[in-house]
Amino acid sequence: MDRVAAVVIGAGAVGLAVARALAQAGRETIVVEAQPGIGQGVSSRNSEVIHAGLYYAPGSLKARLCVRGKELLYALCASHGVEHRRCGKLTVANDEDEVRALRVLQDRALANGVPVEFLEGAQARALEPALRCIAALHSPSTGIVDSHGFMLALQGDLERAGGMVALATQVESATLGAPHVLRFADGSELACDVLVNSASLHACGLARRFEGLDARFVPREWFAKGNYYALGGRAPFTHLIYPAPADAHLGTHLTLDLGGQAKFGPDIEWLDVATPEAIDYRVDPARAEGFYAEVRRYWPGLPDGALAPSYSGVRPKIHGPHEKAPDFRIDGPALHGVPGLVNLFGIESPGLTSALAIAEEVLEML
Repeated sequence: MDRVAAVVIGAGAVGLAVARALAQAGRETIVVEAQPGIGQGVSSRNSEVIHAGLYYAPGSLKARLCVRGKELLYALCASHGVEHRRCGKLTVANDEDEVRALRVLQDRALANGVPVEFLEGAQARALEPALRCIAALHSPSTGIVDSHGFMLALQGDLERAGGMVALATQVESATLGAPHVLRFADGSELACDVLVNSASLHACGLARRFEGLDARFVPREWFAKGNYYALGGRAPFTHLIYPAPADAHLGTHLTLDLGGQAKFGPDIEWLDVATPEAIDYRVDPARAEGFYAEVRRYWPGLPDGALAPSYSGVRPKIHGPHEKAPDFRIDGPALHGVPGLVNLFGIESPGLTSALAIAEEVLEML
């Protein structure tokens, strides 16, 4: 049986970043990916926003790794020629409750070391004349990135460091030990000393098939779909526009891609499915109806009939619809007691922004 130093399951942004870090640290590393290409799961179905780190509880992994990951991501984009833009973001308020929510967000940003500026309505409209708001919080370090370009850069670094990506290679199960032994769908096996489960939507289901891992350390998975709608024509905005946050949902926001095309979303649609294979990614045109009223609170000029179904993504959640969102779970040997194993659970937003910092964290754990 072949044996390598490290195997990472999942060739999304986080899996590739972790594998790159392992390979650059001198370990012979293979990424195994069930799909025929890299980044075809969660990493290809998101808003491509580089998050600043405003929203997350101070001291949490999400807060720390988002802020650190953002710095690393901008640096990598600059050094590798990955297309990106530090366009900034305005989070806007249209009533006094929302202004209070912005002040809370401002305090949280301060605690997380994220630069923000509180703007009165007139100051915000000076930046974005089409905007309606009575106040806004400006986050200059928010940006957008070509997520596939980012993943190709990670793959290039991984391969230069002697690592490789094995596509169309599906892990069925594993027996944990010294070494860990992976079994693949085609019947082949591979031994490794370090195993990182970065399988996103599949991470929990896969971890249940790891013989030697106590079931107590595998959370239940939930799937929450986010639908996006594209704007016909050009948007009159140069910043990303988010409504003031309410509950756990960040509201229907306006994001831009690198070509200047605007899209709205994601909404949140909890799915009643047990496995990722059962997910229907089609976007229901009827759901756009709810978007118009929400968007017109901050952009009254949104024309009727301007929103067309675009695409959807599904968040790999480890909490249900009425539970508080937990932190990222980066479960290493100190938690579950299995040497050389790290499980990544619940790596939803800001996972893309945090990828390089998550990789540092995993490397440190091992």
